[in-house]
Amino acid sequence: MLKIGIIGCGFIGGQICRAIDAGTINAELYALSDFSESKVLKLAASLKNCSPACMKVEELLRNVDLVIESASQNAVRLIVPQALEAGRNVMVLSIGALADKELRERLFRLAKQNNCKLYFPSGAVAGIDGINSASAAEIYSVSLTTRKPPLGFAGAPHVKALGIQLENIEKETLLFEGPASEAVKAFPANVNVAATISLAGIGFERTKVRVIADPALSRNVHEITVEGEFGKFFTKVENLPSPENPKTSYLAALSAISTLKKILNPIQIGT
Repeated sequence: MLKIGIIGCGFIGGQICRAIDAGTINAELYALSDFSESKVLKLAASLKNCSPACMKVEELLRNVDLVIESASQNAVRLIVPQALEAGRNVMVLSIGALADKELRERLFRLAKQNNCKLYFPSGAVAGIDGINSASAAEIYSVSLTTRKPPLGFAGAPHVKALGIQLENIEKETLLFEGPASEAVKAFPANVNVAATISLAGIGFERTKVRVIADPALSRNVHEITVEGEFGKFFTKVENLPSPENPKTSYLAALSAISTLKKILNPIQIGT
């Protein structure tokens, strides 16, 4: 049975644990790790059927088959290279870190050298399968528009740098417009989907992103438009934010669970 180690015990990590605990995923939840030991212990205690060990990262990497990173972009930089060097397959959820070209190339090189798999779930959007299919021919343009309630952007570097008072926003307000390479740095906890779209399609510089704060919204909205030799498609997803973290959409956690099920399933459906 596949041994899974999860790094990061926030909302998404917790949802993956509960899916394994409920038997939705036929795998062994072997270990948990987080900078906060109390979060690990609390999550482990909430599980009914699994008894994962609380481990330091180095120990976890020595003992599991699949590492799931659900912590932060900084964790991707520090931990994912170690996991690949140890010969472990890795699922990356803080995919915005891969906007860093040097890091991206290093991870891809390590995966190839060590015969490892890197998995990037679709996250909080629909349409990644369409972009993957369209990329078999020429794609002309890809754009993403993300709309969230203002407080969903709290703590974002872009918001802090410009001194934007989110609580004072009373109408739809454009916070950012530019390439995905800049968007994922400006909003690292909000537009990880921009990185996934960029990897699937035409890259971080050519993928255009708009970020909008809208106080009329109660959901996180992502709209993708793709044009290419195939024609044109448009997708729109209205996500319920997670109750634990308004920056994270519930669909992002479901996407990780679905990816894990796909890894384990001999039947593969879709692109």
